[in-house]
Amino acid sequence: MTTLHHEGYLATLEVDEEAGVIHGRVVNARAVLTFEGETLPELRQAFADTVADYRDWCAERGVEPEKPYSGNLSLRIPPELHRRVAEQAAKAGESVNHFIAERLEEVAP
Repeated sequence: MTTLHHEGYLATLEVDEEAGVIHGRVVNARAVLTFEGETLPELRQAFADTVADYRDWCAERGVEPEKPYSGNLSLRIPPELHRRVAEQAAKAGESVNHFIAERLEEVAP
């Protein structure tokens, strides 16, 4: 899947050959943010305009724009796996959070 990034926001792209446009949808915000363009420069500008419009909309309502990624991740795992991870973290002299973050860095550099 093709993606586009702008100021921390991530959008997936889909080509509509029939209409001759590229549709984009921001995937890391709860708000529904979409845009489209016929060329890559037009698409990038539409993406930037959509993010700016979203921030303006939030400002008008006195709400904080949703940050693309907060750095907090809620994860549900089986208790036995949790125990093994905690043991490995303790053996490495690390917190569970740090231990997991290091493992994720290894698979998603």
